[in-house]
Amino acid sequence: MSTLLDIKSSVLRQVQVCPSFRRRTEEEPGSTSADPQEPPTGAWKPGDGVEFFSQMRRILKKGEGRQGLPCPEVLLRSGSPAPAEPVDPNRGLRALTQEEVQMLYEEALYTVLHRAGTMGPEQVNDQEALLSYLQQVFSTSPEEHAEAIERVKKAKAPTYALKVSVMRAKNLLAKDPNGFSDPYCMLGILPASGTPREPGSHKEQRFSFRKGSKRGGPLPAKCIQVTEVKSSTLNPVWKEHFLFEIEDVSTDQLHLDIWDHDDDVSLVEACRKLNEVIGLKGMSRYFKQIVKSARANGTAGPTEDHTDDFLGCLNIPIREVPVAGEDRWFKLEPRSSASRVQGDCQLVLKLITTQRDTAMSQRGRSGFLSYLLLLSRLLQFEHRTDEPNSSSWRGELSGPAATVLCLHGAQSNLSALQLAVLHWQVSSRHHQTRTLDYGYLLGLLEDMQAHWEESASLPQEQEESLADSFSAFSEFGLRLLRQLRDYFPATNSTAVYRLELLLKCLGKLQLFQPAFEICPFETELNMDIAAALKRGNREWYDRLLNSKSPREQPGPQRLVGLVELADAVYEDLQSCYGIYASLFHSIVKVDFFTLTFRQLERLVAEEAWVLTEELSPKMTLEVASGLFELYLTLADIQCFWSSIPGRDSRSLALAGIHAPFLPAVKLWLQVLRDQTKWRLQGAVDVDTLEPMDASSKHSSSAATASLCFSHIQELWARLAWPDPSQAQGLGTQLSQDLCEAALFYTQLLRKKVDAQPGAAGEAVSEPVSGLAGRRERAGGHHRTANPPMSGAPPQLCVVLNNVELLRKAAGQALRGLAWPEGAAGLEGVLPRPLLSCMQALDEDLQQEAHTVTAHLTSKTVGDIRKYVQHISLSPDSIQNDEAVAPLMKYLDEKLALLNASLVKENLSRALEALWELLLQAILQALGANRDVSADFYGRFHFTLEALVSVFHAEGQGLPLESLRDGSYKRLEEELRLHKCSTRECIEQYYLDKLKQKSLEQNRFGRLSVRCHYEAAEQRLAVEVLHAADLLPLDANGLSDPFVIVELGPPHLFPLVRSQRTQVKSRTLHPVYDELFYFSVPAEACRRRGACVLFTVMDHDWLSTNDFAGEAALGLGSIGGVARPPVGGSVRAGQPITLHLRRPRAQVRSALRMLEGRANKEAQEFVKRLKELEKCMEADP
Repeated sequence: MSTLLDIKSSVLRQVQVCPSFRRRTEEEPGSTSADPQEPPTGAWKPGDGVEFFSQMRRILKKGEGRQGLPCPEVLLRSGSPAPAEPVDPNRGLRALTQEEVQMLYEEALYTVLHRAGTMGPEQVNDQEALLSYLQQVFSTSPEEHAEAIERVKKAKAPTYALKVSVMRAKNLLAKDPNGFSDPYCMLGILPASGTPREPGSHKEQRFSFRKGSKRGGPLPAKCIQVTEVKSSTLNPVWKEHFLFEIEDVSTDQLHLDIWDHDDDVSLVEACRKLNEVIGLKGMSRYFKQIVKSARANGTAGPTEDHTDDFLGCLNIPIREVPVAGEDRWFKLEPRSSASRVQGDCQLVLKLITTQRDTAMSQRGRSGFLSYLLLLSRLLQFEHRTDEPNSSSWRGELSGPAATVLCLHGAQSNLSALQLAVLHWQVSSRHHQTRTLDYGYLLGLLEDMQAHWEESASLPQEQEESLADSFSAFSEFGLRLLRQLRDYFPATNSTAVYRLELLLKCLGKLQLFQPAFEICPFETELNMDIAAALKRGNREWYDRLLNSKSPREQPGPQRLVGLVELADAVYEDLQSCYGIYASLFHSIVKVDFFTLTFRQLERLVAEEAWVLTEELSPKMTLEVASGLFELYLTLADIQCFWSSIPGRDSRSLALAGIHAPFLPAVKLWLQVLRDQTKWRLQGAVDVDTLEPMDASSKHSSSAATASLCFSHIQELWARLAWPDPSQAQGLGTQLSQDLCEAALFYTQLLRKKVDAQPGAAGEAVSEPVSGLAGRRERAGGHHRTANPPMSGAPPQLCVVLNNVELLRKAAGQALRGLAWPEGAAGLEGVLPRPLLSCMQALDEDLQQEAHTVTAHLTSKTVGDIRKYVQHISLSPDSIQNDEAVAPLMKYLDEKLALLNASLVKENLSRALEALWELLLQAILQALGANRDVSADFYGRFHFTLEALVSVFHAEGQGLPLESLRDGSYKRLEEELRLHKCSTRECIEQYYLDKLKQKSLEQNRFGRLSVRCHYEAAEQRLAVEVLHAADLLPLDANGLSDPFVIVELGPPHLFPLVRSQRTQVKSRTLHPVYDELFYFSVPAEACRRRGACVLFTVMDHDWLSTNDFAGEAALGLGSIGGVARPPVGGSVRAGQPITLHLRRPRAQVRSALRMLEGRANKEAQEFVKRLKELEKCMEADP
């Protein structure tokens, strides 16, 4: 047997799970081109399914990108350069006259020729290079250039001055007893002539501002400045500013002393005051500290004044001051080697000119204006030579340009704030004539903001100039925002980034508004931005409307353009939501999306209402198609409403827009029904009923059908009709149309198979299924009886797979056709009409699949019978596995072919059909062989178990529950009964009666009885009480019933005869109340199968009595049989109600087994039962 079990089909263990149903959106099977040209709206003709579904697929593709709200990553598709912004040369600074240019040229030359201070590493130190650069900037000839230099050289040299800001000091020496000092600074300019130094022994001694110093005499008062005294600190903060005239830039130097301030009194007076405060105690110690402090920092000369203590000094040559000025910490120096100092001092130094002998200065042109004009000239030159056609230039100046500007700014004494303001004014104006990078402009604004917070306000004239630049730039920016879609398209990441920077620039302008005494804006800037956006939205929409759907065109032509217009509006709203909205809201606090949606939604709704009213009386297929597509886009636009906070549907212009589109949608869905059938017809016509490819097991027409159904489902989801009652009508009709198309496809397949050349074989026809018939009676789609089907098994396998794919696709599509049922509808529950339609279609397609499966497996009936007969005819000398081996080999080959050709669901159907054929063949073989040996039945029992193992295939095949049900139970019972003796078979007959339950309890009526066993008399008491609801078996609608009471099986009660009640005439509810006694031992009543059998008959006077029903009651459950009563006899218990029934198949199986036996006991038992069966009617 182990050999046979190894024969189990390995193929069944490799059954693959059917791949999940997927829609092929890219290409319909069987199409010749990868992507057919999409026809324009209305181009398809009635009956042309391919063109219609091409248009439908175009609509669906358009909607695929509209699922949910867009993300920026989806919209930003291009990193190419941004579109060029409009420029206007007239928006720059005023053009200079030739005289003004010449004056500016000489101003620049004057600045270079009279430069003073130290050049930085990034600055150009070559005077000739700077002059040559200026010649290029002003486009002068060599002669003109030389003449200009000569004129500038003849002019007076400028008067220089040094701006000194004493900021702070740190880590100074403590000179006072309290551990601190009271520092102050004395500073002045040491001229080149008369530096007071004594020659001789004190060469290392440096100059210092000493009060009462007798060496060299005091400096002029105008050369010495003094800061405030900062009390009790070693880290003083002064922030005081001084201006010193410079006689000779190359030799003068700045000198600074830091002193600790003491009271201007003698030491005796200081001691007297100390004594007055603290008394004589400890005076000596304080005196010593003061004297020590005074002497430690001075010279030993007797004439030296010790009033203030020296803390350190600085000597800075003027020529070493950087051109751009500097802000740095200087380390304090001692006066002599004997001095002890520490700490640092922070100074801000800047070398400027106070008088300039230039034409611009003589005409009263300030350095601020001169710098503005010079910067504008240099910026135009630098931008032209660097990147003339680029909008990414960030104002990077060449070395000579930066050096000239640095020199002029320093000499003109322009503050950092003024320089920042000038660079913004010139660059923002230049941007309007030649585009710059907005990041550069934003940086200028941020630099100006930083200096604005640190510095005092500008002079009124300069502030007005700045306000004018702000107004000009905001006006320019608002003009760009009006044409937002042209200059900053949402699909261009470069342009979107430029928009972000522009908005940040405008946002910076808002921050400056409170700081101006003269406000540059009449209203809030964000209000101006919102107004510009609204105006731009309207202008964009009007342009689009005039180009796509001008009002002077006829309605049908306007409809095509309006669809395109609505699509453009949707895409624009996508861009607004996904790209623009977050930028405007976060930077300038403008709700751009809500503003745009409300405006565009109202405009497009107005056009749609007017056009639908015009076209409703002229409804044609072409118009219906266009209106259907238009409605889908309008519904998509309406979906944006959910993303707007604080929304109110009453203010939505598109609310209720679905109403005028309803006739067009109904007509379009009718066309969809017809076109679907045409499409399926065309797909089946070109289908060869061969698998599409190696990975699929269905043919091209099934893929086309599933794709059509998927398109219908997606279209319904996009339609999303808002009115529940109307949606129910549309959805119900569409679901019925889809079911009708599915059944139409199965009919086409049958005709296709029957029309194949050489098709021959058995014909199988299928009656209308119950649910299909009910649906036909309910007015649903009609299904006629299927015509005969014939064809080769490979084609039938493909057809079967096609039906299964269609069943899944149709089921999935129908589930997707659910519609809202209003407040009463449950979430996730399908509407009842749709559910009924789904169930009916699924039953029809399941029946179709079973029909094809039966026809497919019918080809194997002859072979199966042959191999089963081989088993039955095999001699007993052959081992069971050898007798079964041919059948197993045959099944293995067939199952391998089926597994390769069928999907999993169809393979299961084929296995179930083959399993039933095998069971019927074995049952026939058993019926054809009587009085055979026990080995014969044992062999078939072995065969049955081997087949179970093969078809179960360790869980990969059919489940054991389905294998061991139905015919298997009957076959197993017969094999078991064949092994039993005659009496065991008779006992089984009665056991089956006891197990039998009435399927319809009230059909044959009820019988009430009462039974008990009297142990003392050893008799069984059976009381027949009454019956009810018996069958009317006479012509008068009544019966004449009586009851036969007998005990069985006969071999347990051989001496007991049956008894009967009286006949009750003309009634269906007889009352008997008759008591019968049967003298039987209790032991016999406890035997297997012992029972009392009640048979109700209808008495006929002129013919055979009619059988009305029977019921059996097991004796083992009767009181007094199981165990003898204690203390007396048992009286009758409660009545028992038995439901009458008729013998079923499982009861008759034992009877058939007895019929095949030749012994006397079996024949007599069968003869007596057959006499009773003559009275029975056929089992309904």
